[in-house]
Amino acid sequence: MYAAALSSLGRLWPANEILIRPSPVPAVAGVYGWHFEKAPFRDLPAGHLLYVGIAPRYMANRKSTQNLRTRVRYHFRGNAAGSTLRLTLGCLLGLELRRVGSGKRMTFGEAGEAKLTRWMAEHARVCWVEHPEPWTLESDLITRLDLPLNLDQNRHNGFYSRLTEIRAQARQRARELPIST
Repeated sequence: MYAAALSSLGRLWPANEILIRPSPVPAVAGVYGWHFEKAPFRDLPAGHLLYVGIAPRYMANRKSTQNLRTRVRYHFRGNAAGSTLRLTLGCLLGLELRRVGSGKRMTFGEAGEAKLTRWMAEHARVCWVEHPEPWTLESDLITRLDLPLNLDQNRHNGFYSRLTEIRAQARQRARELPIST
């Protein structure tokens, strides 16, 4: 049921409809799926579900403040340091990853993050399903669906090694550059 709801090309929401207030994304726990009208990389299909995420993630020792609304909105307008989806997309699109602040965080810098935000506004579409414990679904979804942009629990995916390599190369290049202000 959840896999079908996320995979179908039913209601997919673009950035301009998600970022308005009030946002249509509910402030509850659940799973979200990302589709892209234009593929972020030549070896990936356009118009397909390529990534799923959960909100909140399981936390044994404390309660997370994350929910579907905060995570989806952050992916659309945040930065690569706080969004593995943004990090992956930026690397696939060839944006320059840079160390920022103290040098421990990596983003695409102000201009690169703005470019990624514009690309996502044009091409990314998201859907979601509510679920009180989304972490109980994550492994099953990653196992059952072809999700080339997910890395965690997804070594079986045919794109896993290529994506891992692309992200590692971007991080290595970032370490060789001076820290960005």
